[in-house]
Amino acid sequence: MKYIVSLNGKNYEVDVEKTQAVITGISDAQAAPVPAVSAAVAAPAASPAAVSPAAPVSGGMEIKAPMPGTIVSVEVAPGQSVKAGDIIMILEAMKMENDIVAPVDGVIKQILVNKGASVNTDEILAVI
Repeated sequence: MKYIVSLNGKNYEVDVEKTQAVITGISDAQAAPVPAVSAAVAAPAASPAAVSPAAPVSGGMEIKAPMPGTIVSVEVAPGQSVKAGDIIMILEAMKMENDIVAPVDGVIKQILVNKGASVNTDEILAVI
């Protein structure tokens, strides 16, 4: 079954399927299949421009926070060259560390947050 879920103002299409789970640690006579639900999350159900992690702005590309959280480390400095996929910083959200990566090859023009900063969804973190 497919559902549309709204999270932090963005809509996501979620595909939910039924599976069977078995409880372990009890005898086979007591064990019985238990229905479980697993969810596969598809790409955000938004316009392609909104899905992009960064948008070109005044000769640079903004790298925005994908979710609210806290910056736990900044891995690059202004003037440093990066390749697409290089880790720029790490954002902790819901007790999970998320790599914020360079979407394109380029040179870091600005880092707009420091370690320990709290950020909101779509807040600009850096400019390439």
